[in-house]
Amino acid sequence: MPFELIKSDIILQGRAFKIRRDTLRTSSGLETKLEIIEHGGSVVIVPVDPEGNILFVRQYRHATGQDMLELPAGTRDGNEPYEECAAREIREETGMEAGKLEKVGEFFLAPGYSTEFMMVFLATHLKHNPLDADEDEFLSVEKIPLRKAMEMAQSGKILDAKSLAAFLLAKSYLEKYLD
Repeated sequence: MPFELIKSDIILQGRAFKIRRDTLRTSSGLETKLEIIEHGGSVVIVPVDPEGNILFVRQYRHATGQDMLELPAGTRDGNEPYEECAAREIREETGMEAGKLEKVGEFFLAPGYSTEFMMVFLATHLKHNPLDADEDEFLSVEKIPLRKAMEMAQSGKILDAKSLAAFLLAKSYLEKYLD
């Protein structure tokens, strides 16, 4: 049974998301408050080159205090279609354009406190065609053979949840590159 929304207040309007505090009534009549991050949606891309390498990006993530190895990803601009977002983000982050983008899955990133919905795309037929990176992004591209990338994911060397989820959703599409 869903909770009854009593009221909702915006407590922070950020650049990429806002935070609201909802006051709810549970099915037992208890009143409770939840903070929710409202996010417009994003994409994560699994780029595969003709040799079967996966293109990752390494970038500093202040929340973790470390550089993170991640699949390219990004936030939609307003109501930008997800596929257009993926086509733009792969060019901004890796300098490569996908000749073919194929949706392989979707998921909520952290449904306990966020509305962020992500779509996962497999990017193939890559060719060099960069876009300027975002001003506040400092990242480097790393090509990792698919088999090694899968081993890294399974052994805990990739700590980024969206990258792990994208790998799982793209697994059946990637198997042909393991021959």
